Amino acid sequence: MSEKNRDGKRSARERLAVEREKQKAGEKRRRALIVGASVICVLGLAAVIGVVAANAGKDEKSDTAGPVVSPSGATGKDSLAIPVGKDSARSTLTVWEDFRCPACQAFETAYRPTIQELVDSGQLKAEYHLVTLIDGNMGGSGSLRSANAAACAQDVGKFPAYHDVLFENQPKETDDAFADNAKLIELAGKVEGLDTPAFRACVNDGTHDSWVAKSNAAFQSGGFTGTPAVLLDGKNIYGDQSMTPAKLKQMVEAANKG
Repeated sequence: MSEKNRDGKRSARERLAVEREKQKAGEKRRRALIVGASVICVLGLAAVIGVVAANAGKDEKSDTAGPVVSPSGATGKDSLAIPVGKDSARSTLTVWEDFRCPACQAFETAYRPTIQELVDSGQLKAEYHLVTLIDGNMGGSGSLRSANAAACAQDVGKFPAYHDVLFENQPKETDDAFADNAKLIELAGKVEGLDTPAFRACVNDGTHDSWVAKSNAAFQSGGFTGTPAVLLDGKNIYGDQSMTPAKLKQMVEAANKG
């Protein structure tokens, strides 16, 4: 075999090896993107949906107008957080959620029992921020309407129960069922004492629409990549692939012992 032919075959093999390495690197990056956005593996697909929604939502412009009316008891900067639990709790879980977001529903399903246990025991305080990313991504107004309704529930001390009802009855992401105030009022009937004339008026009047829009704007400027965004004492824990409800409980209990 001539030297020229040997050089040609060697170059071909080298090019093939380089191409294979590029393909492996691309596949590795793709897997990291999918897995890195989730809390646990089974939430991977839903987490990707949340990331896409966040990116699309950055271009969303709210058409809400009027004064910003914070729900009763809202706390934090600009009163954008709805607190659940005792102020004396040593740990704080901050959650940014969209009631239309499948990843948010998956997170709630997996973590709600643990969060409620820690809140009830006085070890953890949860702070919920409501956003409207899916409206921006899929169109419609279900994120806004349901967030306003949840804020209306907060006005009468029924936010935790109504929050859970909304996620338990979440429609498919492509179904903007929560845009219907009548549907939101119907679901309020599942929470004892919530379906009142005052609640109905708050929902139908969009009393907290501008507050929801301000909360969504804060999320967009906060550097988050998708919903849910979950922080424990300021540290983002949603991207931790080893995170489980049991690990969250251990972290909170350790903080309370310290």
